Amino acid sequence: MGPDEVDEAPFKVLTPEEAKALKAQLPMVSPWRVVGIQALVGLLCAAVVWVVTQRSTAAWSALYGALSVVLPSALMARGMTRGTKNAMAAAVGFMFWEMLKIAVAIAMLVIAARVVPQLSWPALLITMVVCMKVNWLALSWRGR
Repeated sequence: MGPDEVDEAPFKVLTPEEAKALKAQLPMVSPWRVVGIQALVGLLCAAVVWVVTQRSTAAWSALYGALSVVLPSALMARGMTRGTKNAMAAAVGFMFWEMLKIAVAIAMLVIAARVVPQLSWPALLITMVVCMKVNWLALSWRGR
């Protein structure tokens, strides 16, 4: 077989019953659960920042960092869980909600210094990164 030849398995169309059985075997993680855990982790980070620094301004900065991840994620979760039967509409919808999520996060970062008095950028950014990494943990939750 040459490099241009592809060994493809035949495509099998599933019956509704087979599709339902396959879906039951693949546990899904709700995007709302991920958003909730992001919020919980953000609150935990803000508490840790407050305990370590003893500065309420750093804790508020951490909370704002968490909000900068949780709010855009909640918008995307809302948009993606509305449900559509059309695959093309789902793909376009995903792109739209992802772009909106990014735009909201950027806008929140742009106005951060005006919204949070005595902003602590390290506290804000570290909390943002920790909250964003919660998404990757969702992959390990799927199997449980």
